[in-house]
Amino acid sequence: MARENFHDLVAFVAVAEERSFTRAAAKLGVSQSALSQTVRGLEAQLGIRLLTRTTRSVAPTEAGERLLRTVAPRFAEINAEMAALSELRDKPAGTVRITATENAAEAVLWPALQKLLPDYPDIKVEIVIDYGLTDIVTGQVDAGVRFGEQVAKDMIAVRIGPDIRMAVVGSPAYFAKRSPPRTPQDLTSHDCINLRLPSHGLYAWEFERNGRELRVRVDGQLVFNTSALILNAAMAGFGLAHLTEQQVRKHLDAGELVRVLANWCPPYSGYHLYYPSRRQPSAAFALVVDALRYPAGHGRPLARHSR
Repeated sequence: MARENFHDLVAFVAVAEERSFTRAAAKLGVSQSALSQTVRGLEAQLGIRLLTRTTRSVAPTEAGERLLRTVAPRFAEINAEMAALSELRDKPAGTVRITATENAAEAVLWPALQKLLPDYPDIKVEIVIDYGLTDIVTGQVDAGVRFGEQVAKDMIAVRIGPDIRMAVVGSPAYFAKRSPPRTPQDLTSHDCINLRLPSHGLYAWEFERNGRELRVRVDGQLVFNTSALILNAAMAGFGLAHLTEQQVRKHLDAGELVRVLANWCPPYSGYHLYYPSRRQPSAAFALVVDALRYPAGHGRPLARHSR
């Protein structure tokens, strides 16, 4: 089949299936006049009318219906085979964009990607550090990372890390001047280092004990929008910080920080990768998800309430 004939048939099938030159032109990305000229050329070449045109509608003639029944399934088979061949590529390619917090990127994403990417040089990964709980659909990213309880119900959630505990910490120099808090309410009389979330304002510190949940609004001289600076300020003695155990563990072990209110910080569902349930994942995206997936059976089941 000549290439011109193939394109002419594609044009005819689009118009016949859409029953509209306007919709078919939009589907094919061509002008309506160019599409009409292409179909007229095919009819002239075959010497038979394929479409009946009126001011309100377009419909296949008897010959057009016959050609449509013959050709359309063949095109569907070709498209299906092309899609199948793409799935068999030895080296999946493409860009995967993920939004995550600083700690999630450092603690979970980077260690996994460091192992995956050398074997797949055609996969590109872009990590966007964001504390704003971005809508990944409108934000034009493929997936996001949140704590399990923050994932919306209409999203697919894949656990990518262990359970997490928060820790309230301060430097020895700070506690040399201030008595340690015994309850979360005591934090209101302490200098605390705040985190500002772009979409939620100042983050309220969250606690739980014996089924009792508390949210405490703290105050202090410093407010940051990055956990690294919060950690640095706490170690410098500017106040108390509310960070994950993973972020402060080595500093606790080294005696550079002191932990308080540990019995008010139970473990909860850790980091999850989330993405829309309706999306058809590419081979590259599927590989990244598998590389990040936390072993089944580890950690608590995902709870579905806002945190």
